[in-house]
Amino acid sequence: MIYKNMKFKNFIGIDVSKLTLDLCVMVNNQKIMVCKIENNSKSLSSFWKELMKNCIDFKVEESVFCMEHTGIYNQHLLTFLQQKNANICLENPVQIKLSNGMQRGKSDQIDCERIAMYASKENENLKLWEPPRDVVKMLKNLTVLRTRLIMAKKTLTVPANEIKLFDKETSKTISSCCEASIKRLDLDLQKVESKINEIIKNDETLKRLFTITTSINGVGPITAIELIICTNEFKTITKAKKFACYAGIVPFEYVSGTSIKSRAKVSHRANKRMKMLLHMGALTAINCNQDLKNYYTRKVDEGKNKMLVLNSIRNKIVQRVFACVRDNKLYEKNYKINLFES
Repeated sequence: MIYKNMKFKNFIGIDVSKLTLDLCVMVNNQKIMVCKIENNSKSLSSFWKELMKNCIDFKVEESVFCMEHTGIYNQHLLTFLQQKNANICLENPVQIKLSNGMQRGKSDQIDCERIAMYASKENENLKLWEPPRDVVKMLKNLTVLRTRLIMAKKTLTVPANEIKLFDKETSKTISSCCEASIKRLDLDLQKVESKINEIIKNDETLKRLFTITTSINGVGPITAIELIICTNEFKTITKAKKFACYAGIVPFEYVSGTSIKSRAKVSHRANKRMKMLLHMGALTAINCNQDLKNYYTRKVDEGKNKMLVLNSIRNKIVQRVFACVRDNKLYEKNYKINLFES
């Protein structure tokens, strides 16, 4: 996302669903157009003509198109708006909902109006969407497919292994029935992983970022790829602290007056997959990196909660990743400061 130091004049709120789009056009806090169209390129072209016809002074550079992030349902709309060089804001649905205060009632038309009002209210603070490269989109889709294949394999293998403890004969029968399916899943998994490796190898930027991130203890290939995707090649999220917040590893205070005082806790509003990968990375790091192992042991011996210490290690890993990417260099495990360096 990029910050833009300008005030927009026109705000188009769009409620996106699988088959339809509800649009509300606001100018100077006044609704001038509300409509419902099909979610396809042809309908979008017709809407654009109608918009230009009804809004004589409409300028694309003075307008912002705001919508909730709904995954693949946004695809036609985003492609169309990119071709028009439009300013696009992809916002978290929770952010829009909370910003509008107490609400009663809900419909697609009301939602698109609320999105337009949100864009108008947050005019100066809107974060514009920066589209990922096609190769990053492909990488993301393949990693999602890889996760689904692993889950499918687990669905078949785990029940058989659990039954084995109590009924070996039944377990043997179940395993033989799904043996061909598991082998097929393994082959598909190999194909997906091979394609992922090929994409990274053939793209200079991805190859560079992958090499840098995997040079850090606790960051394996899967975590490195997820980091690249989540940060849009470290262009959307450029600061370690911001990413740590995104991944749900930053503790927040919960205090009010003298009656409510709780210990700092991490937020549940986070990328749970990224948080899990960083947790596994922290567990690996304390076994592979002597400094982090000594840090973990020292803090636990001091009486610190183990999960609290692990969370600190997750933050250390994130800090190292962003520092190395910023400086465009591999992590030096035995780095020494040269005091006489000019």
